[in-house]
Amino acid sequence: MAAKDEAGQTQQSVPIAKEEKVAEAPQPTIMASAVEASRETAQQGHAAATSASDKAPQPNSKVAKVSKPRIDCVDGCRFALVMPIVIAHFARFGTKNRKLLKLLTQENVLVGGFFVISGYVSGYVATKVGERKAEEKKLAQPELFFWSRVMAYYPLHFLVSTVFAPMFVMVERWYNTPWSTTAFRAFLNYSLLQAWFPKEAEIWNQPTWFLSALTFSNLTMPSFVIPRVAELSKSGLRKLFCGLTTASVLQKIAYSETSRFHSSRIDTKEPQYPLIWNLTRFHPFWALIEMIMGIVAARDVMLDSEEEKKKKHVNPLFYFLASYASLGLRLTRLDFNDAIIRSTLFVPLFTKFLTALHRDCLSEHPTAITRFFGSPVMSRLGALAFPMFILHGPIGQVFYKKAIAKRLWGKPMPRSFFPIYLLLVLASSHLVNEFFVKSKRIQALSSRVAQFLAKHTAGMLQASDDSNPHRQDSRPPHPSSVFKAPSGATRSIASNSLPPARALALSPATFGSAKV
Repeated sequence: MAAKDEAGQTQQSVPIAKEEKVAEAPQPTIMASAVEASRETAQQGHAAATSASDKAPQPNSKVAKVSKPRIDCVDGCRFALVMPIVIAHFARFGTKNRKLLKLLTQENVLVGGFFVISGYVSGYVATKVGERKAEEKKLAQPELFFWSRVMAYYPLHFLVSTVFAPMFVMVERWYNTPWSTTAFRAFLNYSLLQAWFPKEAEIWNQPTWFLSALTFSNLTMPSFVIPRVAELSKSGLRKLFCGLTTASVLQKIAYSETSRFHSSRIDTKEPQYPLIWNLTRFHPFWALIEMIMGIVAARDVMLDSEEEKKKKHVNPLFYFLASYASLGLRLTRLDFNDAIIRSTLFVPLFTKFLTALHRDCLSEHPTAITRFFGSPVMSRLGALAFPMFILHGPIGQVFYKKAIAKRLWGKPMPRSFFPIYLLLVLASSHLVNEFFVKSKRIQALSSRVAQFLAKHTAGMLQASDDSNPHRQDSRPPHPSSVFKAPSGATRSIASNSLPPARALALSPATFGSAKV
């Protein structure tokens, strides 16, 4: 989040005699969402002008406009993040092995990758390739930009919350929770405000705190973050990335100094300072930091010069293995807590992995890992990332939450049932993706709601300007759609064919979640 984002940019513009129209073709999103599923609105990709020759371009010279290439391999990356998170939340019901439990229960590290992906795709979709500019038309209606992204993941969140609400409320009644507290938690859940409250961040469907933090981050994107980051040079981008990393690490050190630097034992009786920990892992401001890091990383690739594009780059496999190897420190004397591992190692290395993957997929001969993550199988699994993120919590409660499982099954399910639980999550996510996320009726309804909210919040993120033609004439994008450009504009990284290039389809979850 999964959570899906989009991306697009243009090179140095030159006179264009005739514009080619970009055709629109609906496509479902996956979370980012997140992590990440709901669909995030895919906005129309702007065509990229071909670079000018050494001589000044002639006024009547024709230059073809093409859209940004679609980076399919990001889909598979989302699945590589969500599957370990699904396992981690209920791992103790699947194994007794203490070392394996320490290794598997690092969901608070992995979720940082979804925020980075969400920022990466947003930066790619909403800024220009080869120019230090944002896509003006995409950001011309910042309120619509924001609400479209919210409505990409909110419908599924609303559906799952409502279907399982009787279970959530019943559990609270069994624990004699006051009705006023239950009502407050319902409000936080449906308004996506739970991440702001450290005592309530994991109410009802616990993983949806991610959507709460993601919503705040999306609010800042169209007016305050993307336009400013788009103006930076490569040198400025790298300095900003170092600054953001430093700020994130300092906050994690502050938490660790209060609590502990090393990972706590699973059965520890020592104080855990849960409220400070919740502020560290859930607070929307720290999620925003990681999303901006993703935008900065995308911009660094998008500003590559022709000489830089021709250079031999590091194999993405190195950064992928290094980022996931950081989880193995849990089994060593360097078993630092999740916050330290996430900010100092996993997020920086995973971000380098995304940039290396991006550059590699644009090369003539992508490496094996790039082709693997961009393969049809991994793309289909990546499309399930956001539904899996939203559904695995309530499904797991049915089988493993003692108050519920004892009444339904007599006791929580045995360890032998754990693989069946994972299959149920996959199967239900597939059904939800096919019959809800991809539903054109749901997409149309989401689009209308986004337009309605944008209309009634106009001026919230940008003063209304009647002289701005984009605010008056731009058509709201359709949620979960992608836009095709002239055939042959880009090469598929999963095969040697030359399919039509498409702008990124934003994904929630993801996490932000996002098809690139």
